[in-house]
Amino acid sequence: MKKYVLILSMVLSLLFVSAIPVFGEEKNVSESNQLNLAPNAKSAILIERDTGKLLYDKNAHEKLPPASMTKIMTLLLIMEAIDQGKLKLDEKVRVSERAASMGGSQIFLEAGEEMTVNDLLKGIAIASGNDASVALAERIAGSEEAFVKKMNDKVKELKLKNTHFQNTTGLPADNHYSTAYDMAIMAKELLKYETITNYTSKYEDYLRKGTEDEFWLVNTNKLVKFYPGVDGLKTGYTSEAKYCLTATAEKDNMRVVSVVMGAKTPKDRNEMVSQMLDYAYNHFATKRLFEKGQKITNLKMLKAENNNVNVVASESISTLYKKGNPPENIITSVKLNENMNLPMKKGDQVGVLIVKKGEDILSKTPLVIDRAMESASFLTLFKRTIQDMVKYR
Repeated sequence: MKKYVLILSMVLSLLFVSAIPVFGEEKNVSESNQLNLAPNAKSAILIERDTGKLLYDKNAHEKLPPASMTKIMTLLLIMEAIDQGKLKLDEKVRVSERAASMGGSQIFLEAGEEMTVNDLLKGIAIASGNDASVALAERIAGSEEAFVKKMNDKVKELKLKNTHFQNTTGLPADNHYSTAYDMAIMAKELLKYETITNYTSKYEDYLRKGTEDEFWLVNTNKLVKFYPGVDGLKTGYTSEAKYCLTATAEKDNMRVVSVVMGAKTPKDRNEMVSQMLDYAYNHFATKRLFEKGQKITNLKMLKAENNNVNVVASESISTLYKKGNPPENIITSVKLNENMNLPMKKGDQVGVLIVKKGEDILSKTPLVIDRAMESASFLTLFKRTIQDMVKYR
């Protein structure tokens, strides 16, 4: 196995050493912070999604109320549940009295009404429906309170130090806060589920279409219509939080995430996000190394029933560089975990793919298995033993 990994590393190195550009010197990033791209925001940040590299920030770690940007974490847990098969898009969810009673932004669900997960997702992603958020939270965790615990557990898993949630919606609450940096990392994680932009990119849609209760959805994020490449993610507003937006755009195979918190007007919010996106696409570019789900190597375990499975990239992997300054000496290598125990589920991490420039590590991306691995039965182990004996006679 070690020999195979070494060979793979050498091959990948040869493939990418002259062809793959990577992020330039760190001083290029710090120089960008001399710019004033978000003058009317309390805090802001701009990152490239695949690498997570910081392109611009302003007070990015200041704790502030996130308003409905809270729903980025709500959506993340919903998409995880769908990916794990715990929730299906065509499943109908019954709306509780509590969910129907939510104030603020809503899609006017009625207690006892049944709506598909797909339509509830539309209600959250497009119209920022508080009622839809609570309905799906209750379906996944049993209660909003239990779901909020999952949200805060996920915060810890992502190693975010300046976020704490009290609800799924972003409605005003004591001790409910986040930062521009933390919101950007949550957005980066959410965007691993690439189908989320099928919802967040829609400017308008309908619920209960063709019935007397037909409801028109209009996206609260106007940039999905007016800025080319923007396909998400989530706006927010309360009188305390002011106007907030976590936006993402993809152009020329580069995806960036921009967050603005505490803008005075929606016009200011949109202008500042647009300015940061312009800066990103005018000055930086990326080169995709691996697509999400692309096979990187194989995992062979003698004691597994299916003892040869694909190891794949858990998310897309890219390098980032400043335009006009593509670097050289890019090296990629695979490091598989030691002492892995059976059984393992599809999607379990079994290693990392490391991207380096010289001796500098640019990124580490989790590698996962594309199907489950169960412990081999006694009969399977017996057959393999006999096969090996015959093979080496």
